[in-house]
Amino acid sequence: MSGVRHASILAIAVSAGMVVSAAAQAPIQLGPAPTPPAPSAPAPKPAAKPAPRKPAPTQAAPAAPLAPAPTEARGEPDLAYGAFQRGYYLTAFSIATQRVEERKDVKAMTLLGELYANGLGVEHNDKKAAEWYRLAADRGDREAMFALAMFHLGGRAGPANREQGAKLLAAAAKLGHAASAYDLGLIYIEGQLFPQDFARAAELFRSAAQVGYPEAQYALATLYKEGRGVPKDLAEAGRLLAAASLADHTEAQVEYAIALFNGSGVPRNEPVAAALLKKAARKGNAIAQNRLANVLAVGRGLPADLVEAIKWHIIAKAGGVSDIPLDAFVAKQTPEVRAAAEKAAKPWLDAIKEAREQRS
Repeated sequence: MSGVRHASILAIAVSAGMVVSAAAQAPIQLGPAPTPPAPSAPAPKPAAKPAPRKPAPTQAAPAAPLAPAPTEARGEPDLAYGAFQRGYYLTAFSIATQRVEERKDVKAMTLLGELYANGLGVEHNDKKAAEWYRLAADRGDREAMFALAMFHLGGRAGPANREQGAKLLAAAAKLGHAASAYDLGLIYIEGQLFPQDFARAAELFRSAAQVGYPEAQYALATLYKEGRGVPKDLAEAGRLLAAASLADHTEAQVEYAIALFNGSGVPRNEPVAAALLKKAARKGNAIAQNRLANVLAVGRGLPADLVEAIKWHIIAKAGGVSDIPLDAFVAKQTPEVRAAAEKAAKPWLDAIKEAREQRS
């Protein structure tokens, strides 16, 4: 449930030397590999930031649900969480407050923390959010434990306290909270708070992967691919990548596509590989864009398309993935083909430029 949900800790796998985005190092066998960008950690996102302060809330503008609504022990629907899922935050706040006052309802405490943490229905207030999360965590709510852990790790509950954050992650992981197990695994890979332990990280990733957590499936696949903490097993890596890919994990889609294209641990299937590359490319993954350009240039898995190949090459270069052989390929095409590709790439280039300006 937590809106502080998976704001993973730090780019710790990079600092530990763990290359999780192995797609950058596993070229489709069409010629020399392109120069990859720096690798990234296994799906960690920047530390959670407070949601923008909102004006006086209304009952309009429902938000997408974050998770399945919990139910009361007696089987009654959780009306507070139901209102939260539909975006009726004032109603959710009112019902949750009543539930706490009348029943000391733990899930309602967590929900109140969620509302304060994100400024939904109430003024954003990290201090109150942490208080509600702490009350619920002390009563055994794993969602509250995870949310409070993220507060400690991100310095939203006062000075950052990684020891307390890790302790809460461990407690939530024992209760089956997948994101907590995954984040705790990253801490073991980092090797700063605890001694570096890839085997322990693999155990934690596995516990989360088994309940369908795609980030953990992807991270565990990388460990199997590299033989770190587990025996090297390309078939198991492929199985996990397939599962994460099916869950729309972009980096997993790229690596699984490359495995399918090259027959690494999985049966070779160029059409499916090309389809996955196209899907990931459209989501903005520069490695997928580069590999798709290669596929389209030679017509493997997809019909050859010079304009589309050059378009994706241009976009991938703007995203930081260079490819000298493709540069030479582009130089051989007619001015008309290059002009058409540049025109097709322009909306993407404009969007990339705008995104960079917003970040600066």
